[in-house]
Amino acid sequence: MSSPKTGNYRWLIVVLLFTATTINYLDRQIIGLLKPILEVEFTWTETDFARIVIAFTAAYAVGLLGFGWFVDKVGTKLGYAITVIFWSIAGMLHALARSAFGFGVARVGLGLGEAGNYPAAVKTVAEWFPQKERALATGLFNAGTSVGVVVALLLVPWILSHYGWQEVFWITGSLGFIWLVFWWLLYDVPAKQKRLSAGEYSYIISGQEGDLDSKSSVSWIKLFTLPQTWAIITGKGLIDPIYWFFLFWLPSYFSSTFNLDLKKFSLELAIIYTATTIGSIGGGYLSSRLIKRGWPTVKARKAVLLVFAVVELSVISLQFVTDVWVAVALISLAVAVHQAWATNVFTLGSDLFPKEAVSSAVGIGGMAGAVGGMLFPMLVGSLLDSYKAVGNLTGGYNILFTLCGCTYLVAWTIIHLLTRKRDKQPLTPRMDPQAA
Repeated sequence: MSSPKTGNYRWLIVVLLFTATTINYLDRQIIGLLKPILEVEFTWTETDFARIVIAFTAAYAVGLLGFGWFVDKVGTKLGYAITVIFWSIAGMLHALARSAFGFGVARVGLGLGEAGNYPAAVKTVAEWFPQKERALATGLFNAGTSVGVVVALLLVPWILSHYGWQEVFWITGSLGFIWLVFWWLLYDVPAKQKRLSAGEYSYIISGQEGDLDSKSSVSWIKLFTLPQTWAIITGKGLIDPIYWFFLFWLPSYFSSTFNLDLKKFSLELAIIYTATTIGSIGGGYLSSRLIKRGWPTVKARKAVLLVFAVVELSVISLQFVTDVWVAVALISLAVAVHQAWATNVFTLGSDLFPKEAVSSAVGIGGMAGAVGGMLFPMLVGSLLDSYKAVGNLTGGYNILFTLCGCTYLVAWTIIHLLTRKRDKQPLTPRMDPQAA
């Protein structure tokens, strides 16, 4: 095996993935930050906002399945470019909405387009990194989720102070087109990348299965018959809705519970979302470290997932908190642990499937997460409206935080049961997922 010191171009690819993910989450977070303004201007209820979130997540579910297949079919370079163009245009079109229904339509477009980010990014990591580095690479680009939210916390108030809420969507939506220029100039699969040194190319392909430039698609029916597919579905389907709850409702939670002024920069929210960066990178580093020490790949992923599931129970204690900074500390820990979890579940997809099926498998798992994210807001909106009617909105949030804290252990148990056997489940003659 060649030394990784023979080149670092693969880490430039991670920078591109990180930047795209940052823009992705910047665009989707804007609606949460503008919620207090838009609900006054358009007289939204909590249920109206929940329906807008549901419109996004429903489209996201469909988009994940479609773009997962599409990226496997056409390849990462073209597939990623198309998804960024799609969501950038949809993001800008929010500025034309004049009702809850109009925002719902715009969110459908955004959800369809943004769905392509993770299938394309995880497939790119599978193409550009040996297995022992994939979790770290995934953690690094996945940190863009939190950076995007922090950028939104800084950028949205600044734009509002100079312009209006419509300009927020026009300006942020245009950022994807700037990224697209760099992507098209700098990216190609390793076998075609002329800037890649021979030594680094040898290091990347060592121990990798299949064709690095594979564009073949895989039957979804076949994927649904495999237990490892259902492990990914579980890891995403039960847990993604929790992060979406944190993403869309935390600003409103701090506004109602601690009287936070969302028209100004919020240090509290900035700290919380910055903590997710630590979790994303740290979670990827931890499982990669175990693999380098000789742990079986899937066993290492599951070990760290169990640790994260236990730590996540701490968010249940939030219901007893009355100090804003204690709440910030607990929620910071919760979202950091979530991102550590998400990093390892994403990487588990590239561990269990060959590169020609990674995008499809991640898309299916992501679709499950989006379906959960579509159903959970129904509960959130109904619950919060009920508690708001009796003047106890905080009580509704306490129930939700308790549900969030317990779900990770349930998900881990199911994942463990689905991956505990050592029998290999071949998808193609080249597919040999590692057993736990």
